[in-house]
This record gives sequence, structure tokens and C-alpha cells, in this order.
Amino acid sequence: MTNIYDKRRLWKWAFLLVSLIFVSIFLYISTELVDDLSKQERERMEIWANATKQLAAAPVFMPTDSLGAEMAFAMSGNDFDFLLDIIEGNRNIPVLLIDNNDNILQYRNFRLPEELDSLAPYDLSEKNRVFLENKLAALKQTKNHIVINIDASTQQHLYYEDSTLLKRISYFPNIQLAVMVIFVLIVYFAVMSTKKAEQNKVWVGLSKETAHQLGTPISSLMAWVEMLDASGVDKEIVDDMNKDVKRLSMIADRFSKIGSKPEMELAYICEAVTKGLEYMRARISSNVELNIHLPENDCGVRLCLPLFEWVMENLAKNAVDAMRGCGHLDVTVGYDHQKAYIEVADSGKGLSKKNFKNVFNPGFTTKKRGWGLGLTLAKRIIEEYHGGKIFVKSSEINVGTVFRIELPIITNE
Repeated sequence: MTNIYDKRRLWKWAFLLVSLIFVSIFLYISTELVDDLSKQERERMEIWANATKQLAAAPVFMPTDSLGAEMAFAMSGNDFDFLLDIIEGNRNIPVLLIDNNDNILQYRNFRLPEELDSLAPYDLSEKNRVFLENKLAALKQTKNHIVINIDASTQQHLYYEDSTLLKRISYFPNIQLAVMVIFVLIVYFAVMSTKKAEQNKVWVGLSKETAHQLGTPISSLMAWVEMLDASGVDKEIVDDMNKDVKRLSMIADRFSKIGSKPEMELAYICEAVTKGLEYMRARISSNVELNIHLPENDCGVRLCLPLFEWVMENLAKNAVDAMRGCGHLDVTVGYDHQKAYIEVADSGKGLSKKNFKNVFNPGFTTKKRGWGLGLTLAKRIIEEYHGGKIFVKSSEINVGTVFRIELPIITNE
């Protein structure tokens, strides 16, 4: 039955792998989209830089016509308008055009801290000038730089920021990753929560039905024991039968408490542990040495004694089974930071580390026979009813295992 949890582990890894593949695909597509837009913006800036170069390098000559009127010819009117359209057409990419001495020649699409004078837009106030100089210093740390060679001795430099659209899209892969991770986690925990809720319903229903089914034959057996006692049957035999009937009655009572929230009462931990192990002490092999180590002072905890004793019996029985009826079982009670702890250490076959949590899953067992429900019940009783913890503290193959229970202390005496 261990294979159930090996398969579950494989399914978990498969689910995570498939999720990772889908996330990687979406991230790749998004990243490619951002890269394509970034390339397109650079191409636009190169065109813009080329238009600026042609305007700056256009030859100007001043011929005089027959009427003596001077006319300036730099280039044809259509070409001039076309280049101006290219420059004016950039309305969303912030650009800075500077010379070799870092003097700002032109700027576009920056949100300046102060409004510009419409009559002198390039007459910068001190605040706007400092703002653009800071922008220039930041842009020099990026790759958004194009050198414009006006002629052999003159250079200009174009720096540009990513457009608002590109900035927004560049955040998209991270947002998409976060959304997909959250979605995967929600799905995973929703499935696990639903499964746990279903298991709880099964536990409650099974426990109540078991207690109900045991009730009728136990009542009948009690009546038979009384009849045998009244009939003069050997008292020792009747007493032994009565002990077994009481044991069955206690088991039915435990199942009824599992099926509903049990009542808690103040108890002393050392006394409860000792009482919980009494039943097993009389039934384990003489080849198993059972040692109980108790502190000098006992302390109070809130317990449902029938269920807590069930936990101790399950842990002791599992330890004896793990030792194959031969070894030593040490139960230690102590206190640590307002918590009482019980450690059950055996010299059995041990557990692999991957099964430290699996041992508490329904159906998990390392034995050839068994339902694998004892530790599951123990975990439910300790954690859900008593507000404590139960876990495998340590284990080593062919050396032994230590289970630890922690319970909150109510009073110290």
C-alpha cells in the first residue's frame, strides 16, 4: 500500500512539471513580444536619428535670381516636409538629442516638472534643465543610445526611453507569472482541502457507524456475562469475559468520540501516559523491554483520556510490530517551553526520511498486514482534538524510530 503515496508523489511532481511547462511557454511568448516591440522602437529611433542627421547635414547655398531676390535651397520641399513629419511623428517615445559636450539640443515627450514657455520652448528653466540632465545620466546607463555622425568632425547622440506601452507590456510577463503561480496554488490547495474535507466526513461516518454496530452485540454480551455469573460459572472465567466486554465497550466509546468533538478534561500527563501503556505492557512479548521515563513533577494538560490512551496504545503497538517482537521501547515524558512532550523510541526497522509524513496518511503501512489507520487516527486525535502536534522526530533504517507528541501545558504543579 506504500505505492499509493509513491504514486501520489509522482502525480504532484507531474502536476508541478506541467504547470512549469505552461508557465514557461507563456513567459517565452510574452518575452518575445516585449523584445519585438523593443526592436521596433529602436528601428523607429534609428529612422528618427537618420532624419535628424539629414536635416542637420543638408547643404545650404544662397543663389541670387535675375530680380535680385535671394532664395535658400537646402533640399526639395517634399523631402524637407517628409523629414519633419518623421521627427514630429514621434509622440510617445521620450528622446534626448545632445552633442559631444552633453549639451541638450532637442528633447521630446518628457513630462517636465514645469510648464514650458510656448514662445521659447527650448529656453529651459533651472528645474526642467536639472530634470533633463538627470534623465540623461540615467539613459547613459542603458543601451538606448544611437550615435549620429553629422560629418567627419561632428557627432550627436540620441538617447531614448522605452515608450509607455513598452513599459507596461514589459511588466506583463511578471504579472502573468504571479497570476499563474497563484492560480496553480489555489487549484492545488482547493483540491487538497476538498479531499481533506471528504476524508473527515468518511472518518466521522465510519466512526459513528462502527460505534453503532458494536453497541448491540456489546449489550448482548454484557447480559450473557451477568447470566453466566448468576448461573454459578467459575468467577475467574466470568471476570476475564467481563474484562473483554468492557474492552469492547471502551473501543466503541472511542469510536463514538472520534465521530464527534470529544469533551476535554484536566489530566496529569505522567499519569495519563502510564495508564495508556498499561494495556500494552501486559500484552507485549517478554522479549520487548518497555521503559517509561517520567519527570519528578507532573503537570496538567487538557485531555480526552480514552482517546489519548488510544494514541499511546497505537504508538506502542506500532513500535512492537516494527521490532518484530524483540527489542526495547522507551517512552519519555518531559516539558519544554510551556509544552509537555512524549517521545516514543523503538529499536525497530526504522523509516526512510521521505516517509516521515506519509506514515500519518490513511492506508500507509510498512507491514504485510494492516489497514494503516492507527497513526492517522493518532494524528487526528492529537492535532485536531487536543491542539498538539505529533511527528516523526528521527528515524534510521535498522536502528529505530522516535515519535514525538507535544501538548500545551495548562497548569504546572
